Amino acid sequence: MVSVQHEPWESRDATRLRAAQRAELDARYSNDDHEPGAPPSAETVSVFLVARDDAGAAVGCGGLRLLGPDSAEIKRMYVEPAARGTGVATAILRALEAAARTAGVHALLLETGTAQPDAMRFYEREGYHRIDNFGPYRGAALSVCYARDLA
Repeated sequence: MVSVQHEPWESRDATRLRAAQRAELDARYSNDDHEPGAPPSAETVSVFLVARDDAGAAVGCGGLRLLGPDSAEIKRMYVEPAARGTGVATAILRALEAAARTAGVHALLLETGTAQPDAMRFYEREGYHRIDNFGPYRGAALSVCYARDLA
């Protein structure tokens, strides 16, 4: 059973998970310049969640960056490779959606990339639909954007 809890952006586990995500994406894209726009930070991510396994080990994370009064962007969604396929990603996503609803968010948006077909399949399976690239992702050839109406 996985538990998903709020955790400070700067915590050791949150920092480690984000670094692991970054390393994986750098490897997939063969460079470290694959994220258009301003990177998320403690100041811009209003909710950050960490998933832990039964032993308490941090195995995944995800955050929300508010875009407006009723929309937010999912940022830094990541699950360690050994925990993939076990429901951790779905648990994180559902917890992010619940946090968004609590904050009055009606539309969740996200960006993933062309080298992440597994992420695209996951979001589509979970009810997200492809949209035109938004904000800093407009015109970004490697970006693929999705949205889900939470209303």
